[in-house]
Amino acid sequence: MPRIAVVTGSTRPGRVNNSVADWVMAELAERSDAVFELVDINDFNLPLLDEPAPAAYQSYQNEHTKAWSGKIAAFDGFIFVANEYNHTVGPALTNALSFLNVEFNNKAAGIVSYGSMGGVRSAEHLRNILAELQVAVVRNQVMFSLFTDFENFADFKPTEQNAGTLAPMVDQLVPWAKGFAAVRSEQAVAAA
Repeated sequence: MPRIAVVTGSTRPGRVNNSVADWVMAELAERSDAVFELVDINDFNLPLLDEPAPAAYQSYQNEHTKAWSGKIAAFDGFIFVANEYNHTVGPALTNALSFLNVEFNNKAAGIVSYGSMGGVRSAEHLRNILAELQVAVVRNQVMFSLFTDFENFADFKPTEQNAGTLAPMVDQLVPWAKGFAAVRSEQAVAAA
């Protein structure tokens, strides 16, 4: 069974990101086609990128990077909970992704975004970053509006219509995660 991380996208005090991520985890609890785990980037205390060598070399100097690397390497796929900030991906998620490279290669992802326009700009920019990391992003995505899916812009209460888009996204993500696990396995055999 593939292992899929639900990755938070914000470390900001008072963030609503974790309530969206918790909702995703609750919605996935009954699924038996993958193992889902919440990965909160806030738990890794990543400073502004401070590794001297490019991530592709994997010559990490810092313990926080090594811990982040070990966590991400263990997964076959990801669901990124991406907030939109200044019409792009939130800075904490961009920074966290910048620490690593190989750990993301040949894996699959889905995006749950939110913002004033459903986080669509964040999701589109995130797709570009993930493409560089060799992460295949499924077509379906989930978008939540700060105006209709949050009360007082703070309490996450998704509309039925928007909440209903999660299952179709995950239905695409799980087989892709399985497929890319086979690709990585073949690559490991070829490299041996």
